[in-house]
Amino acid sequence: MRLIFRFFAFLFAGASFVGLFAAGAFAFVIWKFSQDLPDHAQLQNYEPPVMTRVHAGDGGLLAEYAKERRLYLPIQAMPRLLISAYLSAEDKNFYTHNGIDPEGIARAVVTNFRNRGSRQQGASTITQQVAKNFLLSGEQSYERKIREALIALKLESTFSKDKILELYLNEIYLGLGNYGVAAAALNYFGKSLHELTLPEAAYMAALPKGPNNYHPFEKRDAAITRRNWVIDRMVDNGFVSRADGEKAKAEPLTVSLRAVSPNLLNAGFFAEEVRREIAERYGSKKLYEGGLSVRTTLDPKLQIMARKALMDGLVRYDEARGWRGTDKRISPSGDWGAALAAEPLYNDVQPWRFAVVLDVNDQQARIGIQPRRLPGGQIERERVVGVIPAENARWTRKRLTQTLSPGDVIYAEPTDKPGQFRLRQFPEVSGAMVVLDPHTGRILAMVGGFSFDQSEFNRATQAMRQPGSSFKPFVYATALDNGYTPSSIVVDEPFELDQGGSLGIWRPENYGGDFAGPRTLRYGIEQSRNLMTIRLARDVGMPLIAEYSKRFGIYDDLLPVLAMALGAGETTVLRMTAAYGMLANGGRRIKPTLIDRIQDRYGATIFKHDERNCEGCQADRWADQDEPSLIDRRERVIDPMSAYQITSMMEGVVQRGTATVVKAVGKTLAGKTGTTNEAKDVWFVGYSADLAVGVFMGYDKPRSLGDSATAGQYAAPIFRDFMIAALKDKPDVKFRVPPQMKLVRVNRATGLRVGPGEDAIIEAFKPGTGPPDTFVNPSTVGRTGGAAGAITSGTGGLY
Repeated sequence: MRLIFRFFAFLFAGASFVGLFAAGAFAFVIWKFSQDLPDHAQLQNYEPPVMTRVHAGDGGLLAEYAKERRLYLPIQAMPRLLISAYLSAEDKNFYTHNGIDPEGIARAVVTNFRNRGSRQQGASTITQQVAKNFLLSGEQSYERKIREALIALKLESTFSKDKILELYLNEIYLGLGNYGVAAAALNYFGKSLHELTLPEAAYMAALPKGPNNYHPFEKRDAAITRRNWVIDRMVDNGFVSRADGEKAKAEPLTVSLRAVSPNLLNAGFFAEEVRREIAERYGSKKLYEGGLSVRTTLDPKLQIMARKALMDGLVRYDEARGWRGTDKRISPSGDWGAALAAEPLYNDVQPWRFAVVLDVNDQQARIGIQPRRLPGGQIERERVVGVIPAENARWTRKRLTQTLSPGDVIYAEPTDKPGQFRLRQFPEVSGAMVVLDPHTGRILAMVGGFSFDQSEFNRATQAMRQPGSSFKPFVYATALDNGYTPSSIVVDEPFELDQGGSLGIWRPENYGGDFAGPRTLRYGIEQSRNLMTIRLARDVGMPLIAEYSKRFGIYDDLLPVLAMALGAGETTVLRMTAAYGMLANGGRRIKPTLIDRIQDRYGATIFKHDERNCEGCQADRWADQDEPSLIDRRERVIDPMSAYQITSMMEGVVQRGTATVVKAVGKTLAGKTGTTNEAKDVWFVGYSADLAVGVFMGYDKPRSLGDSATAGQYAAPIFRDFMIAALKDKPDVKFRVPPQMKLVRVNRATGLRVGPGEDAIIEAFKPGTGPPDTFVNPSTVGRTGGAAGAITSGTGGLY
């Protein structure tokens, strides 16, 4: 008996020793791996990289910029359906364990023992995954697993379960560039989290184990199997009924990848300008990781109209110069679709499509259309064949067999007739258009060239070009603001200036080479008379004109020489359009902007374009006070009466002058053409009461557009086409007449007051500057008499 007692005493002592040794060893391991653990408390103020989202003026998404596509949402904003899907797939005991799940570990050991040689099941809880994703590396080692478990225990003692789950659901990588559940829901299904169905939520919960293993297109069967496994776990855990689960498993996997591209709104140039401005203002890190919400000024409808008007104008000019041929060829036999799909197509020239000529005769060309790429990267199997009838290539001025050959890779545009296409070619000429609100400077549309995909160079903001005669209104506006009237007389006769030294004699000419003698300022602007403009600039003084050009933001420092009065300086389309906008709004300075407001990731406004103060807008309650009012403290760059006078004169440009093609719009418009020497640049800049529009056309490497090319022939029609679309179904708004402005009926040729029923126009005069009250019969006034009589009717006199 004593022997038995001693034996058990020995066993107990040995077991105690082993237990103490094991406990000591365990404590040592804990102590060793607890050294230099990352500071888990930093997660309290964690700000993950969040993508910046850029919106159009109507709230539609324009572009996204991110290194990691992520939208951060608090756990309170996540639906229970989604949370239950992730808990079932990843950690069903999440809300009951302390960071380490013994049940999960045991289950993983048994499963891995049974499935020796195959992929092993992990036992990491969601808390451990947060520890690994945020604070540790992804290396596979026992040391990392121990440190992961230790950090998980600390996380559980520091943060609530909801906070840990929030960190997890916003951080995990879910494939195809998506981080976090909010971004994944948008990009996989085009939905917010609350709109997800049961099979969609289950598929998202299937992705953390390996997004590439469950690719929705390349590994569709595996994706569906894993999704259905998640649904089964949700049923087992009581989150959904078995009937709902079976119904969800029977549904197909309907992933529709969301395409976010400025090209959807034909706004590549606009979006790129916004991106550059944000990067310059806040830096690249803030742009790509700061989660900014940017509300731009873009009007999507006007942007599409502007893009089409410019595109049509450039194509119209280019096709008038004939077919240049194609430099791309593929074999038209066999599977031509695969070879054609490899050719890069500029996405922003749609609806144009790449096509290969299969065969051709003089009646039609049979073409194969480039197959589209499916979301998974494959090309569609169906081969679409169409025809180009001879009449749809008539602009080439050649027979089809002289124009096209089998194997030619061309552009083709669908027509209204099914299966028929129109032959197109990429224009060599380029151009730009800007549309802005003249009262606020908000840029409503911007097109910087024919194709942003082809060239990111923005001709609206980066191209420095000569504005030509479109600068003349600012010469005349300077004169009107300094004593002249629209009826002041200037002589349209030859002009010479000895420039001294080897420069010789400068002899500017009118377009066409003719002279009109003494004429009113209105005639000079309507008919774009160079010689009248030079004489007026000489009298007013180029230093003063240079000062006004700076006020309007056209030039920073204009060289004060007479040639600059004809638009020989260089500026941009955006600057010119903004300057015309200041004339349209009555002379207030505007600062063009692409951005209305920027908010940080927390919703705080960090930039706002509108700097006007609203007095009374912050009242707590209504107490019979005056209505709130906006205080406009913007600088006046010109007298509002002078601005109205030049506007009225530019109405005449449209009605009787160099831009009569614009009359087809049928609304009240003002504007000015601009054609430079040798027609290297053609412009039209104009406005309605509430829209200012600038159009430019020219080659990137300046060369003549043609011996007889004019702005009225090429630039003005683009403006016309845009305004017809933009002002359709809108009332005709007249330009606002400033208080105290005198409107007088005068003879158009002489500027003298005339009676009712005679050939006359309504002219605007400032108080005390109008013509004499005595009516003059224009038929009794000769050319010289008209000029002499006009000397007393205006302050400009005879020059």
